Amino acid sequence: MTLTENPSEDLLHKIAISLVPGIGCITAKSLIAYCGSAGQVFKEKEKILRTVPGIGTVLAKNILQSKVLSRAGKEVEFIGRNQVNAHFYLDESYPQRLKSCVDAPILLFSKGKPDLNCNKVISIVGTRNATEYGRELVDKFILSIAERGYDIQIVSGLAYGIDVQAHRAALRNNLSTVAVMAHGLETVYPSFHKAIAQEMCERNGGMVSDFLSYSSIDRKNFLRRNRIIAGLADAVVVVESAKKGGALLTAELAVSYNRDLFAFPGRVGETYAEGCHYLIKSNRAGLIENLGDLEYCMNWQPGSSNAVGVQPRLFDDLTPDEQKVADLLQTNDELTIDQICLQTGLPMNRVSPMLLSLEFSGIVKCLPGKVFRLT
Repeated sequence: MTLTENPSEDLLHKIAISLVPGIGCITAKSLIAYCGSAGQVFKEKEKILRTVPGIGTVLAKNILQSKVLSRAGKEVEFIGRNQVNAHFYLDESYPQRLKSCVDAPILLFSKGKPDLNCNKVISIVGTRNATEYGRELVDKFILSIAERGYDIQIVSGLAYGIDVQAHRAALRNNLSTVAVMAHGLETVYPSFHKAIAQEMCERNGGMVSDFLSYSSIDRKNFLRRNRIIAGLADAVVVVESAKKGGALLTAELAVSYNRDLFAFPGRVGETYAEGCHYLIKSNRAGLIENLGDLEYCMNWQPGSSNAVGVQPRLFDDLTPDEQKVADLLQTNDELTIDQICLQTGLPMNRVSPMLLSLEFSGIVKCLPGKVFRLT
């Protein structure tokens, strides 16, 4: 922001630059970096603008001759009237995770009280035609997050099916939850979910969007918003999905952004298991059956002092052979798989899968060199 710009003028120019025909988020960031501020972009001479990489005569004229400032002014008024927050990509309040995405918007709008830089964020996506199995998976998964004492924010798209189930489960368990909208924040689509959106805004969560108010609600906008769902998260979890659909597109975006991607398996032959199975078979997503699997893959530990730890599970529900291995590791700091076989008297073909099972249960940790110890 230049010294001559007040906050409203600054916001006006930030919105306006995103409206210039032919100027996308990448080019807009280059312009702002070159000129020093969004406001200065509109004050530069055409010959100067043409020297910016990616800006030719046509785009330079678009910047100086377009009537975007009028539309931007209406948006500034809307923001002021409706308690909407605007997060510029250089602001501290802008989601830091999203900054690493090359196509991240220069402006993100929010309503409510969302902490867009929460310590841990999981995006949960899936089909609009959720089955009872899928809904139960979501409920159990989010309940386990709360029981483990995590301060995790749940992100989804407020659509029918898996999305709204994730939001409801988060609210039920007092977790922050954020809906990424495919339109402006003057409305809620589907309208049936207005009440839950309001509750999210009132309870340490809210709605976010990169669309201006009164944007059209159409299919391409829902595809565009999926990049925000993927970009906001540390990990994306797919619960149910057919071979094609928005959840799979979000999953592909998560992979392109180097986000951790996980999928719950379903029953073979079920339509809404096919997408998850495809992600798992193609090594795009890790297979998870519960929170413990995600904790292991993400190396997450509960942040609450009263959270249930993993260690007490050591002596619960173990087979006699597993108990023998657990007892051995409890009295030894670290052991190789050969040492475990030698000291337990168990063959390698039984110890190897047993250690893998204990590892997925969070009881044993595998170190480099096939060395094992208790977690």
